Amino acid sequence: MTSLSISKITARRFIMGKQGLWPGRRFTGVEGTATAIREMDALQLDPLIVIARSQDIMMYGRVLDYRPEYLHQAAYEQRGFFDYGGTLFLYPMSELPYWRLHMQRRAEQERWKSFAAENPATMKEVLEALRVNGPMGNKDFKGNKKLVNSYRGGKDTSVALYALWMAGEVMIHHREGFNRVYDLTERVAPPEFNYAATAQDAEDFFARKSVSFLGIMKEKRWRTVFSNYIQRKLDIKEADARIAALYEQDVIVPINIEGSKDRWIALKSDLPLLEELDAGRVPGTWQPLGPSTQDEVTFVAPLEIVSARGRAKEVFDFEYIWEVYKPVEKRRWGYYVLPILYGDDLVGRLDPKLDRKTMTLEIKGFWLEDDAPVDNPAFADALGRGLARFADFVDAKKVNIDAIAPQKLRSHIQKFLSRH
Repeated sequence: MTSLSISKITARRFIMGKQGLWPGRRFTGVEGTATAIREMDALQLDPLIVIARSQDIMMYGRVLDYRPEYLHQAAYEQRGFFDYGGTLFLYPMSELPYWRLHMQRRAEQERWKSFAAENPATMKEVLEALRVNGPMGNKDFKGNKKLVNSYRGGKDTSVALYALWMAGEVMIHHREGFNRVYDLTERVAPPEFNYAATAQDAEDFFARKSVSFLGIMKEKRWRTVFSNYIQRKLDIKEADARIAALYEQDVIVPINIEGSKDRWIALKSDLPLLEELDAGRVPGTWQPLGPSTQDEVTFVAPLEIVSARGRAKEVFDFEYIWEVYKPVEKRRWGYYVLPILYGDDLVGRLDPKLDRKTMTLEIKGFWLEDDAPVDNPAFADALGRGLARFADFVDAKKVNIDAIAPQKLRSHIQKFLSRH
C-alpha cells in the first residue's frame, strides 16, 4: 500500500470541506439543508438555546440565509432524517435499516432489558396509547413517578418511551420546541426504509461510516468509533482483521499528515478531493454560493465535529473546550463561546448572548489568537460582515460590541453593524 502524504493545511481544508463548512456556504433553502446534512453524515442536536441551538449554528455556517424551520421541514415534514441516540444525532432516513442492528443491541443491554422485564404493563400501555391516539409526548402520559429513578425520565411512562425509542419500536414523529413527540415506527419511517439490514451489511456500513463522518481519522481510533456504532466491543485481533479487509477491499487508504507520527486513514473515494486540495485547488463542487470564509468569518458551533471534543487542537492547533457545563469560577472564557473561522483557520473566539427582551446581540467576551491578523483591514471587514450576518440570523435588532478590542478593530467593524 502506498500512503498519500499531505500537508496539515490540506488535511484541515479537507475535514472542513467534506463537512460543508469551507470555503463558504454552498447550500441554500430546505433542499440545501437536507443535502448539507447528508454530506455531513450526521448532525448533533442539543436543546440549549443561549443564542441559538448548536445544530442551527452548524447549519447557519453551511446554508446561505439559513432559517431554523428548514431543519424541521427536512427532518419531520419531508421525513428525510431521524434523530436518535443517547448522544443525540440526526441521521439520513436511508440509514435506518442499518441502525436497526444498533437499536436491537441497545435493547439487549441490561438496563433497558431489565426495565422492560420489570415494567411490562407500562411498556404495553405506552405502545397501545400510541397505537390508538397517534403521536404523543411525555406530557400526554400521567405515568407513575414513584416507580422511577432515572435521568432519562421522571415517570415510568417517560422511561418506557425512551426505552422503546432506543429499541427502535417508536420514533420521534416531530418536536414541539425541543420536546419529543413519539409515534410507532411503522407510522414514521417511510415504507422503503422500514426494514432491518443483515448484521453483516450493517457492520460493513458502519465500518465505512466511522471514517466518512470524521473525513480523516487516526487508524488506531477506528476501533473505538466502530464499536460504538455497532454496540459491541472488538478485541484488537478482530479490529486489525477488519482494518486489513478495508484496505484489501479498497474502501480506505493510508494517509500521512505532515508533522504527525500517527497513521491516518480516509475513504479511497475521497482521494480525488485530497489530491486536488493538496495541489492548491478548491474542488468545483465546493464553490460557495455567497461570500467565502475569507470574505466573511463564520462562527463555529459548540458541537461542530471539526472542532469539538479536542479536535480543534488536533486540526487547528486551537484550544477549545465548551465551558457551558463548567462552574463559573472554572471557566476560562465564557458560557457559550464560539470559535471564529477566518479563511481556513480558527483565529479567535467570542461569547455571544441574545437579550430576548430587547433583541440585543451582546458580545460578552472576545479573544483573538496571538497570530490573528488583527491589523489587517480585510480581516476587520470579514469580522464585521460575519457579525452582521449572525445578527440577522438570530433576529437581533441591535448589536453591542463593547467587549471587542482593540478599539481600532471595534471601530472598523462598527460600520457594518450600523447598517443593521
